[in-house]
Amino acid sequence: MTAQTNRQFLLAKRPVGAATRETFTYQEVPVGTPGEGQVLVRNEYLSLDPAMRGWMNEGKSYIPPVGIGEVMRALGVGKVIASNNPTFAVGDYVNGALGVQDYFVGEPRGFYKVDPALAPLPRYLSALGMTGMTAYFALLDTGAPQAGETVVISGAAGAVGSIAGQIAKIKGCAWWALLAVPTSASSWWRSWALTPPSTTSTKTYPPPSSANAPRAWMCISITSVATFSTRCSAAWR
Repeated sequence: MTAQTNRQFLLAKRPVGAATRETFTYQEVPVGTPGEGQVLVRNEYLSLDPAMRGWMNEGKSYIPPVGIGEVMRALGVGKVIASNNPTFAVGDYVNGALGVQDYFVGEPRGFYKVDPALAPLPRYLSALGMTGMTAYFALLDTGAPQAGETVVISGAAGAVGSIAGQIAKIKGCAWWALLAVPTSASSWWRSWALTPPSTTSTKTYPPPSSANAPRAWMCISITSVATFSTRCSAAWR
């Protein structure tokens, strides 16, 4: 790749089931020049998120689907290398929907500056990015739990849920963690460098031997149930 070439992955068709290589078209095109109000950003890091699969679907959602023939949407962190936008200067690092490509050129809708001196750039795609901010504000502003209360977290092993659980712990809350599969329980504890407390129980529904068992079982780890208060705050992923 040269500085004048932009490698891109475009959505070629709407997948049924899992996305495959045939879902995308790969192309190499010249790097564009930013117009009035636009910026040119060189991608440094991209975030591959489960939400991307939903963005490929046609239909009404919280965000319009990726159009056929468009660069596949992805959040990323990059460096501004040319700018015709007064908000962003050359050399700024930004977070935004940069897409699965080497360079983004366009209007920086929803972009914001990040500082690599304060945290490593990948951190702005996790704990200091959309998932971390979702966990933080959903739990503390909406849930507003108090110490000693119990927080219920669905998708607790995921990008949002794992952070929400740590915030709940810091705030002195007990918590119920809903995990996707039985084997995720031990790795979930290890990722937090924690030892499961004696008040924790793990149950799988339905039992693995059940003829109706789904491909992904629900594993529920319950902590300090006895402290469950009359007011239960919940953070839903």
